[in-house]
Amino acid sequence: MNGILIVDKPKGLTSHDVVNFVRKKFGIKKVGHAGSLDPIATGVLVLLLGEATKLSAKLMSDDKVYDAALELGVTTDTLDADGKIAATKDVSGVDNEKIKTVFSKFCGELLQEPPFFSAVKHNGTPLYKLARRGISVKKEPRRINIKELVIEKIDLPKIFFRVHCSKGTYIRKLCDDIGKELGCGAHMTFLRRVKSGDFGIEESISFEELKSITPEKLQGRLRQV
Repeated sequence: MNGILIVDKPKGLTSHDVVNFVRKKFGIKKVGHAGSLDPIATGVLVLLLGEATKLSAKLMSDDKVYDAALELGVTTDTLDADGKIAATKDVSGVDNEKIKTVFSKFCGELLQEPPFFSAVKHNGTPLYKLARRGISVKKEPRRINIKELVIEKIDLPKIFFRVHCSKGTYIRKLCDDIGKELGCGAHMTFLRRVKSGDFGIEESISFEELKSITPEKLQGRLRQV
């Protein structure tokens, strides 16, 4: 079986969990993906089956679009809602105009430092494994491009937004940086990938449907390469 399958990854599963499920259920030896999602995130996971795995590097370089939310006044060790609270701060001095001004500063080409809890490697070891052992390694900032950053709703202390960004952008680090700029801290509470390159959420298959679909019907859901 060869082709590209767009899965709507549910919260709680790793991208590797989904890859393993497809590999075992359908007996496909070669299954990969074109960009992972953290367990807290949902949405577009581009799976590459069979010969399509050769496209991994090309598709990983595609832009991504996310719907996200952050909460002001609370920071966590992982920069998202799955982490332990690191600090809290009053947000009464933050208003809508200040939020809009700060958001505008995060559009365009930026340097972003990878978070301590990430898959970026240091001497061959992922940073998240070092972080779990209490070892914090500062990595060099990476150049990213935030092509669009639109505030959808402000309901303090939460802010809902959509971001169109280049590969390698950490949205939870973006939330953390916005919180720092506002002077009150923040962490990411929600993340949903709605597009990866040309692949949108509207053509995805849910994980529940994936669990019951037959190989024949799955073949019909694949985008051929």
